[in-house]
Amino acid sequence: MHIMKSLAEFVKERRKEVNLTQGEFAERAGVALTVVRKIEQGKKNLNMDKVNIVLMMFGHELAPVNSKEIDK
Repeated sequence: MHIMKSLAEFVKERRKEVNLTQGEFAERAGVALTVVRKIEQGKKNLNMDKVNIVLMMFGHELAPVNSKEIDK
């Protein structure tokens, strides 16, 4: 079984693993605090460039995924 985390869950868990507040993480990533908050709240209207900046902090980036291959 393939388990897929939401972007919100992924970012929040990883941020907490490195023991940073949302504000500290935003500052280190070079994005506004509102960007981190929106991502972690699961908002749908996100700037993909900003999301990639956040994901790069963990060595990841946005990529297309075939929805037929995801267990929902």
